[in-house]
Amino acid sequence: MPSSSSFELPNWNIQSKTGVPLVHFAEGLTEAGLTKEKVLGFTAFQNWIDTLQKSLQRQVFNTHTFYDDPYFLRWIKIQAIDEFDIKGVKRLFFIKLFAEVTTDKKEFLPGVVFLRGGSVAVLMIVRPTDAPLERYVIMTEQARVAAGSLSFMEIPAGMMDDERNIKSAALREIQEEVGIYPKADELIDMTKLAVEGHEVSETIQSAMYPSPGACDEFISILLWEKDLDRLDIENLKDRLAGDRAAAERITVRLLEYEKLVAVGARDGKTLAAWSLYEYLKRIHPELLLESERP
Repeated sequence: MPSSSSFELPNWNIQSKTGVPLVHFAEGLTEAGLTKEKVLGFTAFQNWIDTLQKSLQRQVFNTHTFYDDPYFLRWIKIQAIDEFDIKGVKRLFFIKLFAEVTTDKKEFLPGVVFLRGGSVAVLMIVRPTDAPLERYVIMTEQARVAAGSLSFMEIPAGMMDDERNIKSAALREIQEEVGIYPKADELIDMTKLAVEGHEVSETIQSAMYPSPGACDEFISILLWEKDLDRLDIENLKDRLAGDRAAAERITVRLLEYEKLVAVGARDGKTLAAWSLYEYLKRIHPELLLESERP
C-alpha cells in the first residue's frame, strides 16, 4: 500500500500479476525531504521510466526475444539522492535506485540504476587561417574526483539539467568551460548524423550511452570546427575558466589533433567524439560541409 514513503507509478498501463509498481523510499529519505512530486518532476526519472515502459510493452510482439516469458517491473526502491543548492533553491541532481524487473518464472534482470540524465560534449577543432592544414583540439583539464584525478583531460562537456535543446546546453558549456561564444548554427550533432537511417525499435536516445549497464546517462556529441587567427588560438592556451559557483576550476589546453587519441583515450566521450568525426569525414564527408566554412 502507498504511504508517505511510497507511491504507485502514475500512468503505468502494463498488466501484471503484481499490479502497478510501487516506488519505495529508503529509510531516512522522507525525513530528508524527498517526495513523490520531486521524484516525478526529476527529468532523468521521467525519461527513464517512460523509455522502460515502452520497451517492456514491445514484448507483446511474437518476434520479441522475451515474448514467451516477458519481464515486468515489479517495484522500485530509491536508495539515495543528491541535491544541490542552486541560487537558494534545492534541486535534485542524482538518484540511485534498484528496479525489480522479473518474469513470472522468476527470471530477473540486473536492476541497479544511477539516474543523472542527458549530457552534451563538444569536439572543438580550430585551424590557423595562415596554415589550414594544422588542426588543434580545445581540451579542458580539471579535477575529477571520481577518477581520482586532479588534472583529467577531456573535451568540453556538461549535464543538460532540464534543458531540452541540445545546442543551447552545448553553447552554455562552451561559454563556461572555454570562454568563447560560438553560434548555434556552427554546431553539428555528430551522434544524430551517425545514427540517422539506423533507427532502433525502442525509444532510446539518438546519443551515446557510456555506461548502460548501470547508468541512464546519454551524451549527445557535437562538433565545432573553425578557422581562427593564430593569435586568437594562442590566446586560448592555459586560459582559466569554469563556473566557480559549481566548483569548476578548469584550465583550457590546446592539443594537436594527431595527439588526440593518445591523450584523450582515457575519456570515453573524447574517444567517441574522435571516432564519430573520423567516421563522418570518411564515410559521409558531405554531412560535415557546414563545418568547413570559414
